[in-house]
Amino acid sequence: MTAGVSARDAIEPWSERVAALGAELVAARLEALALLEPPFAARADELGLDAVSLRYEGEPPTPEGLAATLARDLDRGATSLGPHLDDVVIAAGSRDLRSFGSQGEQRLALLALLLAEAETIADRTGVPPLLLLDDVLSELDPGRRRILAARVRSAGQALVTATDAAMLPATPDQLLEVTPGSVLEAAA
Repeated sequence: MTAGVSARDAIEPWSERVAALGAELVAARLEALALLEPPFAARADELGLDAVSLRYEGEPPTPEGLAATLARDLDRGATSLGPHLDDVVIAAGSRDLRSFGSQGEQRLALLALLLAEAETIADRTGVPPLLLLDDVLSELDPGRRRILAARVRSAGQALVTATDAAMLPATPDQLLEVTPGSVLEAAA
């Protein structure tokens, strides 16, 4: 053993702990996706995105798997197995929207996911979160803007930014105009 370098057998107890914590993290992620899936599908459907789903891609690490990749991982200086490499796939039908969705579909899916997260947080805590939606209106047609406005109004407090107040589909409770160096209340 040289300065700053441990013997290989010192890694084994850490690998067991990493595998155990990784398995807990994967289980928590699967539970979160199960909670998000119904409201995500409902919000996506409202916005005109059909047959969407959330799917977790990854497996919990095992001590055996970590041991099998140890030599390569030491050479690379990084662990090549574990939840840090897992992903959530957002699909419409059989299409992974990240790879095969249009920019519009991707943005609708993200918006549906944000709304589903807010709904799930409110259901679980009894307190609706503050929604921060930055310039989402410019990407939506007037019908979808109205749907979003109705959903946001029922979701609690929201801060929605827009480059043009005319894009707002409903009268806001408060309208602020931001210019370089100032924030002023504007007429709604």
